[in-house]
Amino acid sequence: MSDDKKDFIREIIASDLESGKHVAPITRFPPEPNGYLHIGHAKAIGVNFGLAKEYGEIGARCHLRFDDTNPVKEDTEYVDAIKKDIAWLGYDWGEHLYFASDYFEFFYGCAVSLIEKKLAYVDTQTPEEIRKQRGNVTEAGTPSPHRGRSVEESLELFKKMREGGFEDGGAVLRANIDMESGNMNMRDPVLYRVVHATHHNTGDAWCMYPMYDFAHPLEDAKEGITHSLCSLEFENHRPLYDWVVTNCPVPSVPRQIEFARLNIGYTVMSKRKFIQLVDEGHVNGWDDPRMSTLSGMRRRGYPPEAIRAFVDRVGLTKQNSLSDFALLEFEVRDYLNKVALRKMAVLDPVKVVVTNYPEGQSEIVTAPNNPENEEDGLRELKFTREFWIERDDFMVDAPRKFFRLRPEGAVRLRGAYIIKHVGHVLGDDGEVNEIHVEFIPDTIGQPAPEGVKCRTAIHWVSVEDAVDAEVRQYDRLFCEELPDKAEGGYLECLNPNSLEVITGAKVEPSLAAMSAGSHCQFERLGYFSADLEDHTAGKPVFNRIVTLKDSWGKKH
Repeated sequence: MSDDKKDFIREIIASDLESGKHVAPITRFPPEPNGYLHIGHAKAIGVNFGLAKEYGEIGARCHLRFDDTNPVKEDTEYVDAIKKDIAWLGYDWGEHLYFASDYFEFFYGCAVSLIEKKLAYVDTQTPEEIRKQRGNVTEAGTPSPHRGRSVEESLELFKKMREGGFEDGGAVLRANIDMESGNMNMRDPVLYRVVHATHHNTGDAWCMYPMYDFAHPLEDAKEGITHSLCSLEFENHRPLYDWVVTNCPVPSVPRQIEFARLNIGYTVMSKRKFIQLVDEGHVNGWDDPRMSTLSGMRRRGYPPEAIRAFVDRVGLTKQNSLSDFALLEFEVRDYLNKVALRKMAVLDPVKVVVTNYPEGQSEIVTAPNNPENEEDGLRELKFTREFWIERDDFMVDAPRKFFRLRPEGAVRLRGAYIIKHVGHVLGDDGEVNEIHVEFIPDTIGQPAPEGVKCRTAIHWVSVEDAVDAEVRQYDRLFCEELPDKAEGGYLECLNPNSLEVITGAKVEPSLAAMSAGSHCQFERLGYFSADLEDHTAGKPVFNRIVTLKDSWGKKH
């Protein structure tokens, strides 16, 4: 249990434990299996599973429960994807995997109990009529003409709903609460509706399904959840949550507590919008590395450790706020800087020929695998007469403060010699086709000799050893920090430069041997990951996870 974490939820839990109200906190993460999880869900996952881990020594636990009460939108594909995402983040629900659909009979019994107490009734008006009677925030609602139905008639109609006697929308079960309540959620809310659809878990056993606001508190009570933690948008739903728990025959009384959801700039947090992005082809599926879905972040190469650190840094509050996307990128860089092995890759190659190095000769030079961790040791690189460097590491008409290779200038090759320009060849288009240099002996790991100015080192890859690779350079999907508020809608601020595909990159041989999902630093360029789907030894494919420094602010 951590003593250094202080927030209002932990204070509530500590008080409940001290008073003896609970022996240990029991939380839950209750996703609806109607889409893929996104970075916003990572906060809810981290809070619920994180608290269970903190109090694990006294028997705390977190349930993974699928709120699968809407068969029209749910699918086992999403169930499997959600499990995969949670496990990838590093959390384990153990034996505590549950489905709301496992409790359908329990929900039905609770509904019957409410009818018998005259706290619920069957309404056979049309959905449009019911909607008009709800009123608005300034006008009270109008009671349904069926509000006074007898217990016997409502029980008979409710049974008819279960047996398939109504078409979709033909009848609903409503709570009998208060049509004049200032809280719209308390104006005789619908508890059950008729839906003739096959459920992913129960098949065609049911043709009516409970509403989320009815099922959710019952699920918590059924499972013995002590602290039902949810985001602030459910604050106005809490009176209904408590009403359901109070008036139904439940084995325990959970407490709902709300916290601010995770909002991040330059992205959207809506399943509906993610679906539109995918369906209209703005991205290449739910796991497109530009997407802020957890599957997209995993494919891009985001380490789960960095996401967990980001969630911890954001913390728990009761006030909604906007987190800077750069803060998430900082945590990614901070983690990868410590663990990512250094490699060399040339994305826009131009050939360099060492005129004073014998043809056919080569030698092995070494470079650190990770300067941040000496235990990672050194890697071997082959130095040969010809090698590739980045095209923009050489300039014919270089400005005064250009410290890379220039005419008559010198530069150090990382892990190898200092080289000095002696000439270059231009193509018909004026582009440099080839650069000629001489190497300066005895300069590996040594300072430049007197008279030679060398102020920086550049990366390189031997022509003899180089492997062709595809590199996908990803950037933020949106150009504006608040896409939802963009004039013309969020699709109008899609970043046209969110993906650049480079097919002619040259990489050192060890990169081709990397397993899919492995990450590394391309020296001087950024952090990259071998693509989970497309990377093979024969055709290496790398995704840029994040640049070495935050350059977004300067560009925009």
